[in-house]
Amino acid sequence: MTARRFFLASRHVDPQHPSPDTPELPDLETTLLVLRASLGRGRYAEVLQVADAYLSEHRGHRDLLYLVAVAQRMLQRFPEALGTLATLQSFHPRYSRLFQERGHCHVAQRDAPKALEAFEWAIRYNPALPASWQALEKLYRIVGRATDAANAASHVTKLGTLPQAVIAARAMVADGDFQDAERTIRAHLAEHPDDVEALRVLSMIARHFEYNTDAEVLLDKLLTKAPDYNSARYDLVLTLVDLHKHQRARAEAERLMAAEPANPGVRVTHAGIVMALGDVPGAIERYRALLQQMPRDSELHQSLGHAHKTNGETAEAIASYRQAIEFRPDFGEAYWSLANMKTYRFTEAELERMRHYEAQPQLQHADRYHLCFALGKALEDRGEHRESFTYYARGNALKKENGVYRPAAQERAVRRQMDICTPEFFAARRGWGCPDPSPIFVLGLPRAGSTLLEQILASHSQVEGTMELANIPRLVGSLGSGDQFGDTHYPGVLSDLTADQCRAFGEAYIRDTQAYRSAGKPHFIDKMPNNFRNIALIQLILPNARIIDARRDAMDCCFSNFKQLYANGHPFAYDLEDVGRYYRAYVELMGHLDHALPGRVLRVQHEDVLADLEGSVRRLLEHCGLPFEDACVEFHRTERRVHTASAEQVRRPINRDGVDQWRPYEPWLAPLKDALGPLAR
Repeated sequence: MTARRFFLASRHVDPQHPSPDTPELPDLETTLLVLRASLGRGRYAEVLQVADAYLSEHRGHRDLLYLVAVAQRMLQRFPEALGTLATLQSFHPRYSRLFQERGHCHVAQRDAPKALEAFEWAIRYNPALPASWQALEKLYRIVGRATDAANAASHVTKLGTLPQAVIAARAMVADGDFQDAERTIRAHLAEHPDDVEALRVLSMIARHFEYNTDAEVLLDKLLTKAPDYNSARYDLVLTLVDLHKHQRARAEAERLMAAEPANPGVRVTHAGIVMALGDVPGAIERYRALLQQMPRDSELHQSLGHAHKTNGETAEAIASYRQAIEFRPDFGEAYWSLANMKTYRFTEAELERMRHYEAQPQLQHADRYHLCFALGKALEDRGEHRESFTYYARGNALKKENGVYRPAAQERAVRRQMDICTPEFFAARRGWGCPDPSPIFVLGLPRAGSTLLEQILASHSQVEGTMELANIPRLVGSLGSGDQFGDTHYPGVLSDLTADQCRAFGEAYIRDTQAYRSAGKPHFIDKMPNNFRNIALIQLILPNARIIDARRDAMDCCFSNFKQLYANGHPFAYDLEDVGRYYRAYVELMGHLDHALPGRVLRVQHEDVLADLEGSVRRLLEHCGLPFEDACVEFHRTERRVHTASAEQVRRPINRDGVDQWRPYEPWLAPLKDALGPLAR
């Protein structure tokens, strides 16, 4: 039976006399629905024939390959089914159901060890698979692992208490089907708005899409109904960390530590919060204490490496990252951490090891893209630019895979802000806000030299360097949140703010940022680059704050973003066209604000700083109302904690290493040049 005849038969259409408007072949989505129904009716051979016709055009399609493997197993063609699953794994190495299906094949072949291994991989990727837990319970009993059997049985019981929609949505989240999961769980919540498990699943989806304010609201609602749900409280701690609400995160983590004193994960997270609040020595002490208990924990060594790097202890950071790799040789983030020091050079043996693990089909998604970025940097340092770009491009594609960044939405927001924020708009609000002059905002695009400007200013006796503070973006989130993920009333809401609100917002900013200030100096730096989108809000709530726009050559800045893997945020950076359009929107907005707020923002071109350091320093300090100090020119001698990717670079004297780094990659940068238009050179 051909694919067309199969489809017609499944729709109860006579294949010999179809109607004239019957399509030759249905679309893939429709075919998948028909194939699933046909599997349920036992039409396995026909499923294989039709799926094979589609696979010729949709090679590597996850659901097609999975359905083929199931049909092959049901026909007892086990070697073919295992071969199909191997192909599926090469395209989708983290798909949990392929491991479950492999387990079923091995059970049918009475191979208990391989079946156990397969089912264990399935639940590792997706704990919401009842069939895998049921199979594991039986297999554990067969091989005499009573404790593991009891644990599997408890999971079966737990999943049995959950609504089917919640189980399905959790499984979709585990397999990366976030949009389907959101539709499923929202439909369930419409009828059961207080279902705590459903609220937790929706918060997971919100966190994935980086709508962390929504996740916080959902988790707060959940925890008012189930205050002892510690797993959900830990989700809240992680969400608060992502929101840079470190004081509350610390309090919630300490509540969890009191409830679960033996839980090492909470203690590790607590140490990270301590570091984020500026107590890096305290974090190092906590990490070392934890390593006494868990000496082979690779992620713990990784965290210790980050703390050493922040503290300027380069040799100790390298040793910690290498220790992490020793205990987990495919730990992609540890390789990237070495590469991200910018001064580390990989050995030939390390390069070969990285290539080897990146090529493994079972490698976890995050390890793969971390390795790709690390290989891109390592090969760039060796002058092997063609292969370097291949890895950079692969890493960016993997990172963007499940992203939701929409450049057109960003551009509309910029145009709307330009329409609202006119000279007349600001004139009508003159004198609003909190008059405190202590903040210095250094903003622009990431990788534009803002860390260098921060280091220069923080070398002054009257200025304290902090970090990339999230207070302004968090305020924007509270002003712009809507009913659905991604809805926003910002920047339109700026027109609705009152003088009292603006003053209160400014005072809250000064009060809340005290947690990151310890030196008692009259000024402090907020170096959140993307605050360029929020200059209008800053003007309304903190009219006496200093604002500095760190700008870098368009091609250098955009390509530097493309080859930088960020821990979170900056979703525009993972596509050449997206980052070019983002840079153009930034330049357009800043040009408008120069007109609407003349003289308010000091623009500092990175290349000018490299060409005339002292002159640039004097200009910076004059804008901030500060006297000249030689220490600002000798910025690399200043001992302070630096939290960004440029930490090692700003501890060296001024240099031109980053200038024109894009040029060896020019043959592959046409999408970036096209997006930048006249800004490209």
